[in-house]
Amino acid sequence: MEGMEGIFYIGAGLAALGVGLGIGRIGSSAMDAIARQPEAASKIQTAMLIAAGLIEGAGLFAIATAAFVK
Repeated sequence: MEGMEGIFYIGAGLAALGVGLGIGRIGSSAMDAIARQPEAASKIQTAMLIAAGLIEGAGLFAIATAAFVK
């Protein structure tokens, strides 16, 4: 895989960008939902944290894969 290091770094950067955008969108949507239904805030927050954790795990896996494949 000689000469392919740059592509791996681009992939890791895209994974980090995707994670940031995904978690930002989840947070934004959760705040909108809590503003509409404040009584459901705890359920929304729990679902938001679980989804953010899953996205973070997938992103970390993608970054680690890009870093160690070379």
